[in-house]
Amino acid sequence: MLKDIKVTGQKDTRSGFGDGIHELGKKNPNVVALTADLAGSLKLGPFIKDFPDRFFQCGIAEANMIGIGAGLTIGGKIPYTTTFANFSTGRVYDQIRQSVAYSGKNVKICASHAGLTLGEDGATHQILEDIGLMKMLPGMTVIVPCDYNQTKLATLAIADYPGPVYLRFGRPVWPIFTDPDQEFEIGKAQFFSRGNDVSIFACGHMVWKAIEAGIILEEKGISVELVNIHTVKPLDEEAVLNSTRKTKCAVTVEEHNVIGGLGDAIAQCTSKHAPIPIEYVGTQDTFGESGKPMELLKKYGLDSPDIVAAVEKVLKRK
Repeated sequence: MLKDIKVTGQKDTRSGFGDGIHELGKKNPNVVALTADLAGSLKLGPFIKDFPDRFFQCGIAEANMIGIGAGLTIGGKIPYTTTFANFSTGRVYDQIRQSVAYSGKNVKICASHAGLTLGEDGATHQILEDIGLMKMLPGMTVIVPCDYNQTKLATLAIADYPGPVYLRFGRPVWPIFTDPDQEFEIGKAQFFSRGNDVSIFACGHMVWKAIEAGIILEEKGISVELVNIHTVKPLDEEAVLNSTRKTKCAVTVEEHNVIGGLGDAIAQCTSKHAPIPIEYVGTQDTFGESGKPMELLKKYGLDSPDIVAAVEKVLKRK
């Protein structure tokens, strides 16, 4: 039962990245960190303190940072580039496409402050299109972990995963509800509950919102199968299809535009193999605005009651 999931604390997922790369620095001498003038925001302080010769401050020159990262891979380094998600993708898409994806370079693009929960910085910084941008690039792996623990584990895991990776995480303090000793397997979905009535697929911060919604639904007698799709690409199609063939309907939940994100990945998979009704919870072809994170999630239809409503709607379409 989803109500049995325990919250063990609260911490921002970007701190999971910072702690992860610091731990990784002790284990792997080839790991290097680059930033575009945002070392503090990306929690790189401990890494910089202990490994100053493996840190590169690129300044407010994100395209240059991506190019340097691509070049460092030629010498066997594993570069982790860091800045806000908007600047990690939208500002440097050409450099990522040409120098990283097309060239197959082993660059780890680590992006904080993604989505509406960036909050007060507003629409110019709240990128809601980055999952789509990154998953369309051939050879790019896209990972969106759900809490501090999982972000730390993902940061560690991608060092041993060959090829370019996009790792997306966030700014706000968020519940910690996964096991710090869990196995994090890239490309393998994580089940939080098993059920027969509806499949809920979520990623990132929205996994917690889906858990909140799932508790409400279970209290209403609805059997929920909640799946954390922390790896949007490559998608765990086997897990998706095994779930949807059982429940015969799905709701997708993401802090991202419904066009091109997780929902479209799930819909493409099911439409090819076993079509079902799907409802999308995400931003509806719009930019964000300045505001407090929780208020923005509520305004743009990404709160727990919105997920409950989407489930009730899709159940009527079965």
